Amino acid sequence: MAYKALYRTYRPNGFQDVAGQQHIVKTLQNAVQQNKIAHAYLFCGPRGTGKTSIAKIFAKAVNCTGEGNKPCLTCENCLAITEGNHPDIVEIDAASNNGVEEVRNLIEKVKYAPIKGKYKVYIIDEVHMMSTGAFNALLKTIEEPPAHVIFILATTEPHKVLPTIISRCQRYDFTKVPNNDIAEYIDKILKKEAVNCSDEAVRLIAQLADGGMRDALSILDQCIAYAQNNIEAHHVNEIYGIATIEDKLTLLESVFQKEAGKVLNEIEELTAKGTDLKRLTTDLINLLKETVIYDYTKDASLLRIISVEEVQRLKVNNDIDKRLNMIDVLMQTFDKYRNAASVRSYFEVCLLKMMNISGEPVILQKNEATTVSHKPTESSDLSEFTETKQNGKQVEETEKIVQVANDVSRETNNDEFAESAFVSDDDSSSEPELTMVMEMIPEEQASETPSAQAYENKSANPLKDEFILQLLVGANKQEKKKVNDAFTHLDDYLYELNWAKHASLIKGAQNIASGEQYVVLAVENQARANEINENDKNNEFISFTRELFHQDKKIFAVTFEQSKQVIQIFKERMLSNSLPEAIQFENVGKNYEAEEAHELTPEESILNLFGESHVTVTEE
Repeated sequence: MAYKALYRTYRPNGFQDVAGQQHIVKTLQNAVQQNKIAHAYLFCGPRGTGKTSIAKIFAKAVNCTGEGNKPCLTCENCLAITEGNHPDIVEIDAASNNGVEEVRNLIEKVKYAPIKGKYKVYIIDEVHMMSTGAFNALLKTIEEPPAHVIFILATTEPHKVLPTIISRCQRYDFTKVPNNDIAEYIDKILKKEAVNCSDEAVRLIAQLADGGMRDALSILDQCIAYAQNNIEAHHVNEIYGIATIEDKLTLLESVFQKEAGKVLNEIEELTAKGTDLKRLTTDLINLLKETVIYDYTKDASLLRIISVEEVQRLKVNNDIDKRLNMIDVLMQTFDKYRNAASVRSYFEVCLLKMMNISGEPVILQKNEATTVSHKPTESSDLSEFTETKQNGKQVEETEKIVQVANDVSRETNNDEFAESAFVSDDDSSSEPELTMVMEMIPEEQASETPSAQAYENKSANPLKDEFILQLLVGANKQEKKKVNDAFTHLDDYLYELNWAKHASLIKGAQNIASGEQYVVLAVENQARANEINENDKNNEFISFTRELFHQDKKIFAVTFEQSKQVIQIFKERMLSNSLPEAIQFENVGKNYEAEEAHELTPEESILNLFGESHVTVTEE
C-alpha cells in the first residue's frame, strides 16, 4: 500500500479529535443537538487550522443515524463520509470551478433530494477564488436553498468574498492553533508511530508550524524521514535553517557588548549554515520580549522559549528601555525585508543599530585602546540634584537650571525618539558614558571649550556637546513658552511665498530649550540639523525667524539622540558642580514686535524663492 502523509492519516474524524477551535466545535455541537442547522456556513481562517476537516465532521454529524453523541463514527453514513464515497457530500474546489457555467451546473443539481442521508452538503473550498459573476449566480441559491441542502464555504481570504454572500451565511473565524495544542497532538502521533522525539524538537516543530496543524504534521513527516525515528532539536535546526538557542544568546551578548567584529563573524557563520535570517529576526524579537515579560512579572511559568538562567544572561547591563528599543529596531527591519535586495545586509545594519542604542562606543578592535566606562547613576528626574548642600543664590540658580533640564528630559522621553535613536554620528556616540580612552591627548586640546565664536566659524558641522550644555544653562522656561506659542502659528507661513521654504525647514522640529537670544531644536537626523545650522547666516532665514518670534534669535539644531546624551551629561556635570557658563551672543535679542513688516517687492520675492544665483534682474 502506498505511503500516506501524516496529515492525511491523522485527519480528525470527530469533534473530539479537533485541536483548538473549541469555540467553533462547541457551537456546531449545540446546533446539531438542538436541531438548529443553518442553510449556509462560512469557515474562514489561516491555512491548516481545520476548516475542511470540521466541515466534513459537521457533514457527518447532520447525517449521522447513530445514537448518542454525533457523529457516532460507526453508522453507515459516518463510515461512508470517512472513506470519501458518500453520494450526498460534495466537495468542490472553487479555484478550478470558479466560472458562471460551473455554478449553473451546481444549481441544477441542488434541487435533487439526497440519495442516502438527510442532508446534501456542498463543501466549497477556496471560495474566494470564484469570479464575481459566479458569486452573483450563486447568490439566490445561497439565500434560499432547498430544505435538504447545506452549503459550507471555506476560505483563507474572507475579504475577497462578496459581502452579499457573507451576510447570508453563519460566519466562523478559525484561529491559529496554539503551540501547546500542536505539541500535544504531535505527542499522540509519535506514540502511535513509535517514533522518539525530544521535547525541544517537538517545541521547535510547533513553533515552525505557526499555528497550522497541517504544516506541523508535514514538518514532522520530513523530520522522521531525515532523522530515522529518533528526532533531536539539531535535526530540526539543520533541515529548516534555524539557529539554536545558544547561537541566538551568543549573538545578542555580542550585541550588548558592542563587539561589532564578533557580531559580523557570527552572522557569517549562521549564514554559512543556511540559517533563515528572517526567522532569526523574529526569534530575537521573541527572546528579548521574554526577558522584558520576566522583568515585569518575575513569573518563570510565562517563559516559553528560554529559561530563567538564560534571561539573566540577556539582562547584563541592559535595562528594559534599551531592550524595548532593540525590539523596535528588529520589528522595523523585519517590515523592510519584503523590499530588500539583500536580507543579510539589512540584518547586519539592524544589529549595528542595536549596538548604538545605549550611546556607548562600538568596539571595532578591542586591542587598540583600553576603554574604561563609568555609567552615571540613572534618574528619571533631575530635581534630586537640588538636595546638595548649597545655599543662597547658588541654590536658586541651580534650581533654575534643574527646571530647564527637567523640561528637556521629559520631552525627550517620548516615542518620537525611538526611531531617531538609531541615527549614529561620531560626535554624539562617544559622549554620554563618560568614556575615557587612555591615549596621549594634548592638554591644551583637552581643555578647549566651544564658544560662540567657534560656532560662528564652523556652523555646518554637528554642534559639540559642550556648546549645547552652555545653551541649556542659559535657557529658561518663560522663553521656551514664547517659542512654543510662536510655533503654533508656523503652519500659517507655509502658504506664504516669502516664508514657505523656511517654515517647512523647521516644521516638526522639537523645541528642547530656549533662551533670550536663541532656540535649540531637535530633529530626526544629522543632515536636517546641519541644514538648519547652515542657515544661520542666511539673511532670508534670519528675516523669517525675526518675523516668527518678533525678535532676533539664533536657531541651533541637534539630533534627538544627541539631545538625550547632552541631558545625561548635564546630570553628571551637575553632580560634580562643573556646569559651564551660559553663552552670550552679540547683537542678538533686539525686539521687532512694534516695527512694521517690510513689504517685499515682486523682484525680492522671486529672489527669496529661487535664490540670487538662479535669477538675473534686468532693467528696461
